Amino acid sequence: MFNQKSKSEGFGDAPASGGASLIAAGTTLKGDITSNGDIRIDGTLHGNIHCTAKVVIGANGVVEGDISGQQADIMGKVKGTIHVKELLQLKGSSVVNGNIHAGKLQIEPTANFNGQCHMSELSGAVNGNSRSGSEKKVDNAVAA
Repeated sequence: MFNQKSKSEGFGDAPASGGASLIAAGTTLKGDITSNGDIRIDGTLHGNIHCTAKVVIGANGVVEGDISGQQADIMGKVKGTIHVKELLQLKGSSVVNGNIHAGKLQIEPTANFNGQCHMSELSGAVNGNSRSGSEKKVDNAVAA
């Protein structure tokens, strides 16, 4: 009665809530990822990320491709264009080689960024188009 399990254990149905997805350290994935839930990359991805939630690239994570999402925290390495509607944070010893389109940007002093930055308060960043006349542009910024 109390010890019975109503669902079978193992890899059954995916959670309906759109839970977080993880690419673990030591894992290499080739191809694009599309998700409605949060994504964390601690391994290596050769492909693009299309996410309607938050993207986190861990300290050992590497992404060679474009990233689009609602928010993003980068602590690892990214080579590609990043589109974030809200806040993009470059933390720790992160390295970003590519252009950034973000609503808000926070770069820690130990992070590296090589590329162009386009900022807009009413950003259409996930789709890649800006809608505001108050766009800011920074060329070849490096925070060290």
